[in-house]
Amino acid sequence: MRIIAGRFRGRTLAAPKTGAVRPTADRVREAVFSILGERVVGSRVLDLFAGTGALGLEALSRGARCAVFVDSHRPSVALIRANLERCGVRPPEGEVLVLSAAAAIFRLAFQSRLFDLIFMDPPYGKGWIGKTLALLEPISAPDALVVAEHHEHDPVTEPFPPWQIADRRRYGTVAVTFFRRGGDLSGNL
Repeated sequence: MRIIAGRFRGRTLAAPKTGAVRPTADRVREAVFSILGERVVGSRVLDLFAGTGALGLEALSRGARCAVFVDSHRPSVALIRANLERCGVRPPEGEVLVLSAAAAIFRLAFQSRLFDLIFMDPPYGKGWIGKTLALLEPISAPDALVVAEHHEHDPVTEPFPPWQIADRRRYGTVAVTFFRRGGDLSGNL
């Protein structure tokens, strides 16, 4: 597992030794960031269910302003911290919250933090995408984009007000769904 592009390009990331953490594959990450393009530059990123932190680190590498990494699984937190260190990322550029996604969202809302780009890669088959989307509005910038990775057979269907599906891609058995707030979805992501 490695950083694909940007200032950390080619850096090898610490990977899990067990199947308890399922990092986003390099090819899926590369495709997602190709779709996002310049939207990443200057963005405030939230990486929920961060696992290894690869999505947030890829965003920082490509010019994101800052990233908050959230995971409650202690082995994942150790991987995230190791990967931040490998890339030389320190607060406030990169911050780790050892909390559930819901608890982190409530804390960030209390702190009046807003995010432009929100990644989530929850455990498959638990219904956490819909549950998490329902909590995101208070911490989402007006033009925020949510990128959710899930198994192709996990049902991710609307409605998730105010979020609407803007795009959906499939990479083998992995699916990635992009959500934007309601309104005109005809423009670029």
